[in-house]
Formats: sequence, structure tokens, C-alpha cells
Amino acid sequence: MSLDHSYMYSAYLFNYFLPFSGALLGMGIAYIVKPKAPKGLKLILSFSGAFLLGITIFHLLPSVFEVTGFNAGIWIVAGLILQIILEFLSQGAEHGHTHKHSNTRLPWVLFISLCLHAFIEGIPMADQKALVWGIFIHKIPIGMVLFLMIWQLRVSLFLKVSCLVFFALMSPAGSFILSNSHGLELWKTAFTSLVIGMLLHIATTILYESNQGHAFNIRKLGIILLGFGLSYSL
Repeated sequence: MSLDHSYMYSAYLFNYFLPFSGALLGMGIAYIVKPKAPKGLKLILSFSGAFLLGITIFHLLPSVFEVTGFNAGIWIVAGLILQIILEFLSQGAEHGHTHKHSNTRLPWVLFISLCLHAFIEGIPMADQKALVWGIFIHKIPIGMVLFLMIWQLRVSLFLKVSCLVFFALMSPAGSFILSNSHGLELWKTAFTSLVIGMLLHIATTILYESNQGHAFNIRKLGIILLGFGLSYSL
């Protein structure tokens, strides 16, 4: 295998498999633990919120504001607004919220909004290596929440597994489409800015909700500092 082909293979493995495996890892953890609210979910959410926020501040924001003549602020605000709409439809599942639904049918609106969120945030991954790690970490708690929501439904095993795999493929699909569409390549900075707005809303919401009650928690503070430190080191 030539060096060029080896590099391309490694890049594909990194960009596509890592986010996919993050979702599967979260689902696997939920399958093993299986309670309605895993004890470690809040700590995982705190870490993912800090890690996402760090990725956004340290890596993504500088990359869009250094582009001459591009108004990143408008697209970032658009991303914030888009995420507010998506969270209204998903009922906050992106940051660990679980709600009771009918156990005889799939909540399609919630599922589709989560898939759309995953697809959009995956679009800039090919040019943002730090974002790949951010989405990998972000997918773990979402995979746990989605699994716990879907697995208790009284629907066929085929539908359950299909929905979970389909969701796990959404972020890699977004990256694949941008990388293989010359027309969309012109919009990659706009898509990155849009995702920045989405991630800013998600990350700050996670960190705010993890501190509800305003009780000091040294373990949670350590997890948050670890998230910021690792995101900075990428």
C-alpha cells in the first residue's frame, strides 16, 4: 500500500469510524448498565460539555474568524437558533434529557431531530480534526440516552437496531457528503460556523444544568477541568 493510500485510509478511519464508534460505545454502555438513569451519566455529560466547549473555543472559533471577508457571527447565531429549534423537537436529548414516551411506537420527531443534529455537526469534520474527537465524546452520552429510549419500546428488534445504527451513521454521513461534493466545499466555513453556534448552545446548556443547585462538587470540577485541558491539547 502506497503512502498516499495509507494516509487516505487512516483519514477515512479517523473521520468516519471514530464518531460512529462513539455512538456505539454509548449504546453499549447503556446496554450493559441498563438503568433508566445511569449514575455516571451526569459526569460523562459534564466532561463532554467541557470538552465540546473547549474544542469550540480553542479550535473552531479561530478557524472561522481568521477567514478574511467572512461574517462568521451571523452563521454562529443561526446555529444557535437552529439548535434551539432542534432541541424543542428532541426535548433536550442532545444534553441528556430523557422523557417518557409511548412504549408502542418510536417517537419519530425526536429521532429525526437527533439525526439531523448529528448530520449537520458532522459536516465540517473532514477539515476539523479536533471536532472529530469532540463529536466522538459527545456521541457517548447521546448514544446512551437514545438506546435507553429505544430499547424499551415494544417494536421489532430489527427496527430498534436499524434506528440505532442509522443514528450512529449520521455524523460520518455529513462529513462524507461535504468531502465528496465540490459545490458544498465552498460552504465549509459557513457550515463550521453553523456548527459552532450549535455546539456553543449544547455545551453551555450541559455545563449550566450540571451545576443546578449550585452545590460545589470537587469531582465534577475535576472532570470539567480535564475536559478543557484535553480539548486544548489537541
